[in-house]
Amino acid sequence: MSVAPQSVGRRERNKQHKLDRITAAAAELFAEHGVDEVTTQQIADKADIGTGTLFLYAKTKGELLLLVQNSTYADALVAGRTAAEAIPDVFEAVMAIVRPVVECNRKQIDNGRTYLREIVFGDPEEPHHRDALTLTVQTEEAIADVLRRDPRIEAKEAATLAHLVSAIMFLSMATTINISRSVDEILSEISEHVSVLLLTRGTR
Repeated sequence: MSVAPQSVGRRERNKQHKLDRITAAAAELFAEHGVDEVTTQQIADKADIGTGTLFLYAKTKGELLLLVQNSTYADALVAGRTAAEAIPDVFEAVMAIVRPVVECNRKQIDNGRTYLREIVFGDPEEPHHRDALTLTVQTEEAIADVLRRDPRIEAKEAATLAHLVSAIMFLSMATTINISRSVDEILSEISEHVSVLLLTRGTR
């Protein structure tokens, strides 16, 4: 009776090991060359697996980028939530959540913009795309939690405002006119829009 669980456990460990190798290989190649200049064959070779095996974990290069970026996005969101907990001012706490998300997205600008396009236009049935969408929802939930600190903002309005903040953030990161702008310049633009948004609700 003990043989089956051990076999399943070994199989799952092998799958995770391959996934880790794929993620590491894709992350290194994307960071060095940019996602547009990297082929799936190069990623498979670097991960020391066949392309057929690679496609079992991610069917497209876009999915591979989602796989890589989702991990850094998740870490950024944790950092933002932690920072926001220590900031009493609602606006500053919202921006504390936004900052690390922008920072991680802009580490490699072209990759970051492609990642945003994949989130918007990718196949929601693909698992890494679903994970990315989940992260965007969690970001909005974190912002809404901060906004609800203000007694004048009800839960439904907080969710709506958080969605708008998220849209402002994504547009500022993705728009072509901002390609050459620094993280601080992007954050300044987002801050201006969010400030006006909250001002119209009497929260600033």
